[in-house]
Amino acid sequence: MKGRRKSSRYRGTHTHGRGFKKKARGSGHRGGFGMAGTGKRGDAKKTMVLNLYGNDYFGKSKTLRSGRKPAKLNSMNVGHISEHISALVKQGIAKDNKGSYEINIMGYKLLGEGEMKIKAKITVGQASNSAIDKVKKAGGEISVLKAAKPEKKVVEKPAVVVKKK
Repeated sequence: MKGRRKSSRYRGTHTHGRGFKKKARGSGHRGGFGMAGTGKRGDAKKTMVLNLYGNDYFGKSKTLRSGRKPAKLNSMNVGHISEHISALVKQGIAKDNKGSYEINIMGYKLLGEGEMKIKAKITVGQASNSAIDKVKKAGGEISVLKAAKPEKKVVEKPAVVVKKK
Protein backbone atom coordinates (compact mmCIF):
# COMPACT_ATOMS: atom_id res chain seq x y z
CA MET A 1 0.00 0.00 0.00
CA LYS A 2 1.22 3.47 -0.88
CA GLY A 3 1.59 6.20 1.68
CA ARG A 4 -1.40 8.28 2.63
CA ARG A 5 -2.83 10.79 0.22
CA LYS A 6 -1.71 14.39 0.35
CA SER A 7 -5.26 15.65 0.84
CA SER A 8 -5.53 13.80 4.14
CA ARG A 9 -2.60 15.79 5.45
CA TYR A 10 -4.57 18.99 5.01
CA ARG A 11 -7.44 17.87 7.22
CA GLY A 12 -8.18 20.53 9.82
CA THR A 13 -6.07 23.24 8.14
CA HIS A 14 -9.09 25.31 6.99
CA THR A 15 -7.65 26.23 3.55
CA HIS A 16 -5.83 22.98 2.62
CA GLY A 17 -2.64 24.87 1.75
CA ARG A 18 -4.30 27.04 -0.90
CA GLY A 19 -3.89 30.38 0.84
CA PHE A 20 -6.90 32.70 1.05
CA LYS A 21 -10.15 30.72 0.83
CA LYS A 22 -11.95 32.84 -1.80
CA LYS A 23 -8.97 32.78 -4.17
CA ALA A 24 -9.03 29.01 -4.52
CA ARG A 25 -12.74 28.74 -5.44
CA GLY A 26 -12.52 29.18 -9.21
CA SER A 27 -10.32 27.53 -11.75
CA GLY A 28 -8.21 30.69 -12.03
CA HIS A 29 -6.17 29.55 -9.09
CA ARG A 30 -5.12 26.45 -10.98
CA GLY A 31 -3.05 28.28 -13.57
CA GLY A 32 -4.57 26.73 -16.66
CA PHE A 33 -4.97 23.33 -18.26
CA GLY A 34 -2.43 20.88 -19.59
CA MET A 35 0.98 22.37 -20.15
CA ALA A 36 0.03 25.91 -19.20
CA GLY A 37 2.80 27.68 -17.36
CA THR A 38 5.56 25.80 -19.17
CA GLY A 39 6.56 28.92 -21.08
CA LYS A 40 9.98 30.43 -21.31
CA ARG A 41 9.52 32.24 -17.99
CA GLY A 42 7.45 29.56 -16.28
CA ASP A 43 9.65 29.44 -13.13
CA ALA A 44 10.11 25.70 -13.11
CA LYS A 45 12.48 23.12 -14.48
CA LYS A 46 11.46 22.25 -18.01
CA THR A 47 12.50 18.61 -17.99
CA MET A 48 9.13 17.27 -19.18
CA VAL A 49 8.86 19.85 -21.97
CA LEU A 50 12.43 19.32 -23.16
CA ASN A 51 12.07 15.52 -23.10
CA LEU A 52 8.86 15.64 -25.16
CA TYR A 53 9.70 18.38 -27.62
CA GLY A 54 13.43 18.94 -27.46
CA ASN A 55 14.60 22.50 -28.05
CA ASP A 56 11.81 23.20 -30.57
CA TYR A 57 9.27 24.15 -27.89
CA PHE A 58 10.68 27.55 -26.93
CA GLY A 59 11.39 30.56 -29.10
CA LYS A 60 10.13 31.60 -32.49
CA SER A 61 10.02 29.61 -35.67
CA LYS A 62 11.31 31.15 -38.89
CA THR A 63 9.02 28.95 -40.96
CA LEU A 64 5.92 30.70 -39.66
CA ARG A 65 6.78 34.03 -41.30
CA SER A 66 4.25 35.14 -43.85
CA GLY A 67 5.20 35.20 -47.50
CA ARG A 68 7.87 33.33 -49.39
CA LYS A 69 11.42 34.40 -49.99
CA PRO A 70 12.30 34.59 -53.67
CA ALA A 71 15.00 32.17 -54.80
CA LYS A 72 18.42 33.80 -54.76
CA LEU A 73 20.15 33.43 -58.12
CA ASN A 74 23.89 33.40 -58.68
CA SER A 75 25.12 36.23 -60.85
CA MET A 76 27.21 36.18 -64.03
CA ASN A 77 28.53 39.13 -65.99
CA VAL A 78 28.29 39.64 -69.74
CA GLY A 79 32.06 40.15 -69.92
CA HIS A 80 32.68 36.81 -68.21
CA ILE A 81 30.65 35.00 -70.86
CA SER A 82 32.49 36.52 -73.81
CA GLU A 83 35.93 35.96 -72.22
CA HIS A 84 35.30 32.35 -71.16
CA ILE A 85 33.10 31.10 -74.02
CA SER A 86 35.46 28.22 -74.86
CA ALA A 87 35.31 26.96 -71.27
CA LEU A 88 31.49 27.24 -71.29
CA VAL A 89 31.36 25.17 -74.49
CA LYS A 90 33.56 22.48 -72.89
CA GLN A 91 31.28 22.38 -69.83
CA GLY A 92 28.22 21.94 -72.02
CA ILE A 93 26.62 25.23 -70.94
CA ALA A 94 27.12 26.78 -74.39
CA LYS A 95 26.81 25.36 -77.92
CA ASP A 96 28.64 26.69 -80.97
CA ASN A 97 26.39 27.28 -84.00
CA LYS A 98 28.64 28.61 -86.78
CA GLY A 99 29.80 31.83 -85.18
CA SER A 100 26.86 32.36 -82.83
CA TYR A 101 26.40 30.61 -79.53
CA GLU A 102 23.42 29.18 -77.64
CA ILE A 103 23.95 29.62 -73.90
CA ASN A 104 21.63 28.23 -71.21
CA ILE A 105 22.27 29.72 -67.75
CA MET A 106 18.88 29.33 -66.08
CA GLY A 107 20.14 29.43 -62.49
CA TYR A 108 21.85 32.78 -62.98
CA LYS A 109 21.10 36.47 -63.17
CA LEU A 110 22.93 38.12 -66.04
CA LEU A 111 24.58 41.43 -65.14
CA GLY A 112 25.97 44.02 -67.55
CA GLU A 113 29.57 44.39 -66.39
CA GLY A 114 32.15 44.02 -69.15
CA GLU A 115 31.73 43.95 -72.93
CA MET A 116 29.88 41.42 -75.05
CA LYS A 117 32.19 40.55 -77.98
CA ILE A 118 30.30 37.53 -79.34
CA LYS A 119 26.90 36.94 -80.89
CA ALA A 120 24.86 34.72 -78.58
CA LYS A 121 21.34 33.56 -77.88
CA ILE A 122 21.15 33.44 -74.08
CA THR A 123 18.47 31.81 -71.93
CA VAL A 124 18.69 33.14 -68.39
CA GLY A 125 16.68 33.27 -65.14
CA GLN A 126 16.95 37.04 -64.71
CA ALA A 127 18.82 39.83 -66.46
CA SER A 128 19.59 43.48 -65.79
CA ASN A 129 18.61 46.12 -68.34
CA SER A 130 22.24 46.92 -69.13
CA ALA A 131 22.97 43.24 -69.81
CA ILE A 132 19.99 43.00 -72.19
CA ASP A 133 21.20 46.11 -74.04
CA LYS A 134 24.77 44.80 -74.41
CA VAL A 135 23.65 41.41 -75.72
CA LYS A 136 21.34 43.05 -78.29
CA LYS A 137 24.10 45.51 -79.40
CA ALA A 138 26.39 42.54 -80.07
CA GLY A 139 23.69 41.10 -82.37
CA GLY A 140 22.43 38.47 -79.97
CA GLU A 141 19.12 37.60 -78.33
CA ILE A 142 18.22 37.16 -74.70
CA SER A 143 15.22 35.35 -73.27
CA VAL A 144 14.45 35.80 -69.60
CA LEU A 145 12.40 32.96 -68.12
CA LYS A 146 10.84 33.88 -64.81
CA ALA A 147 8.46 31.71 -62.85
CA ALA A 148 4.98 32.75 -63.87
CA LYS A 149 3.08 34.48 -61.10
CA PRO A 150 -0.61 33.64 -60.80
CA GLU A 151 -2.77 36.47 -62.00
CA LYS A 152 -5.07 38.11 -59.50
CA LYS A 153 -8.70 37.57 -60.24
CA VAL A 154 -10.67 40.78 -60.41
CA VAL A 155 -14.10 40.27 -58.95
CA GLU A 156 -16.56 42.88 -60.05
CA LYS A 157 -18.91 44.04 -57.34
CA PRO A 158 -22.53 44.42 -58.32
CA ALA A 159 -23.73 47.99 -58.57
CA VAL A 160 -25.79 49.05 -55.58
CA VAL A 161 -28.95 50.88 -56.53
CA VAL A 162 -30.24 53.27 -53.88
CA LYS A 163 -33.92 54.12 -54.19
CA LYS A 164 -35.18 57.37 -52.78
CA LYS A 165 -38.58 57.37 -51.20
